[in-house]
Amino acid sequence: MKKNLLQAYKQAPWRTQLQWIGIFLLVLVGIAVVAGVYLMISGRAAATGRRIQNLEAEILALEMEINDLRTRYAEASSAKSLSERAEALNMTLLDPLEAMYIEVPGYIPPSQPALAPPPAVEDISTPVLLPEFTASLWDWLRLKVFVEPSPTEGPAESAVPEELAPVPTEVAP
Repeated sequence: MKKNLLQAYKQAPWRTQLQWIGIFLLVLVGIAVVAGVYLMISGRAAATGRRIQNLEAEILALEMEINDLRTRYAEASSAKSLSERAEALNMTLLDPLEAMYIEVPGYIPPSQPALAPPPAVEDISTPVLLPEFTASLWDWLRLKVFVEPSPTEGPAESAVPEELAPVPTEVAP
């Protein structure tokens, strides 16, 4: 009986071969997908690393140029260089006693420097949150949806709050 049961459920040899081939191809495709994703990520990482290297080289070149310009500025603004350029332009030092001063009529020199006011803390007089944003849902529903009759109103009077009451309009004939 056991042998007959195995024979009844035993698959044909070509079916088992197709199953093994399918499993092998599935594993092969999985490995190819993982390898492709790995290559894609490593390619992007390599390109980004190369871009970073180029930017670092550009930063280094700019820093060297900035240092060179600072050195040239320091040389140009040194006392020796300024005196040489002044002599080349036939400029001489002026004695303060020999200088001629011109008085400008109407000009009043400032007596003291104007200082900025001391720092102060400003008080905020308006509330940070408006009352519309602090009302609860129940308050909003009571105001907008439910109409509460006031104790002074009779049954014939309307209990609609003033802000919700319709505005009377005139109709032209």
